[in-house]
Amino acid sequence: MNAMTRRTIVGMAAVSMALTLAACGQDGGAAKSGSASSKIVGLLLPEKSSSTRYESFDRPLIESSIAGLCTKCTVDYANADGDEATQKQQFDNLLAKGVKVILLDPVNAKSTASWVDAAARKGTKVIAYDRLAAGNVAAYVSFDNQRTGELQGQALLDALGSKAGNADIVMINGSEADPNAAMFKAGAHKALDGKVKKIVYEQSGEWKPAVAAQKTNEAIHSLGKDGFQAVYSANDGMAASVIETLKSAGMKNIPVGGQDASIDAVRRILAGEQAYTIYKPYKPEADAAANIAVYLLKGLDITSVASSISDSEGGAKIPSMLLSPIVVTKQKVAATVIAGGLYKAADICNEQYADACNAAGIK
Repeated sequence: MNAMTRRTIVGMAAVSMALTLAACGQDGGAAKSGSASSKIVGLLLPEKSSSTRYESFDRPLIESSIAGLCTKCTVDYANADGDEATQKQQFDNLLAKGVKVILLDPVNAKSTASWVDAAARKGTKVIAYDRLAAGNVAAYVSFDNQRTGELQGQALLDALGSKAGNADIVMINGSEADPNAAMFKAGAHKALDGKVKKIVYEQSGEWKPAVAAQKTNEAIHSLGKDGFQAVYSANDGMAASVIETLKSAGMKNIPVGGQDASIDAVRRILAGEQAYTIYKPYKPEADAAANIAVYLLKGLDITSVASSISDSEGGAKIPSMLLSPIVVTKQKVAATVIAGGLYKAADICNEQYADACNAAGIK
């Protein structure tokens, strides 16, 4: 494990421990005198089908962290599965129940201002989780998203090596309704522009693998099989479909990157099919969100756990916790997602990938 990776992982653990200690011993406060709804944290996550992270990691980690910080608190959870209207109804349902704190990861962050402002007028605090929702949010918890894009772009350059300066690049970005996607895109361009020959095709894959496959096919048909040398994909779900589309077209040795450190992406990296992913440790993010939620339930000052500031589109200053992402390549699997506790080697190295694991020294 190199020094930078070790510092990052240790730093993540320190943040998690500090946040947990900050809220421990305060399992009373506002919750004691309030109604049952004052002990509930609403949790609204955006999707199931296009990304496995929300059900596999975010939900259980947030529920566990809140339970550890506030034994009398409960979580009222719903997942919109990519449907904006469904999420609006879920949000309204929480308000109707009198829930005073809502963790919201929006399907369409640009459309939430009226919901969030209505909640604020009723005294309900909304914490924007992972994506910065529009409106009068009380706090924001995420990763440094432009930095994530920069790391993606630099990892693609590293995968191309000496060929980067003459490489034409296809970019499959995230949904235009997601402000994070715009920051990933901006960061990737910052890293790639002027370092590669040209971005020859750039489209939104809408965070949908099927759309990403369609856009990749369009790029192949319009540019030809020799028309580009690498593909930037904003996340792992789309990267999987990009890789399969390239395979079906008979195209080899085209570096493709992603994001989210999904287990299938880690396996593809070990097998040499995907160049890299971005690991954003979910537990520190979930712990930060849980701590801020419990602080707000208890009427406490959140600036000790949300010490950064983010600007909303309207110019408001939002107390924030922004964490650092980590690049994962074949050489770094052991030092990142395994050392960080996201997966065990046994989780990754099923029968199909046993040889790839052995070749990478993962046992």
